Amino acid sequence: MGYLVRPVKADEWQRLRELRLAALADPVARIAFNESFEKVAAYPDDVWQRRAARSDEDRDPLTFIGEAPDGSWGGMVVVRVELEGAEEWDDEEPWAHIVGVYVRPEQRGTGLARELFAAAVEWAWSRPEPVVRRIRLWVHEENERALMLYRSLGFVETGRTMADPKDETAIEHEMVLERA
Repeated sequence: MGYLVRPVKADEWQRLRELRLAALADPVARIAFNESFEKVAAYPDDVWQRRAARSDEDRDPLTFIGEAPDGSWGGMVVVRVELEGAEEWDDEEPWAHIVGVYVRPEQRGTGLARELFAAAVEWAWSRPEPVVRRIRLWVHEENERALMLYRSLGFVETGRTMADPKDETAIEHEMVLERA
């Protein structure tokens, strides 16, 4: 299936909200996301309007969606540029952070996740200021499907871990993609 991968438009905030809530209602949400369905469902409309407007204006954080030929949205990825934490790499360079990765169950295995990542990586690499040289993400130790996808896209584990913010007994692994 051919998807149109593009940033969310400002007037699509209700569809963005629906997709995010679908992600948080998915059975894998407990290991894929750090927010709860209940918390996000309570956000007022202006939160969603701001998120959609930022993407429409090509501002950080940017949400890409995968739109099927029938107009339905099959998935999303959010990318943002961060300076905080650069000292962890002993430099001052900013890095991009990929969060909010979701593909609807019926669209998994179609290549949509790869297309979404390609758009997010291209956006991060193409920014004139600040120049991004590394993209990172965190993956839950139980999320094997995501781990395999990220590895196939060139992300490598750094060896850094952190406790899952929702369950301190679980671990998340940092993965990075370095700019060539």
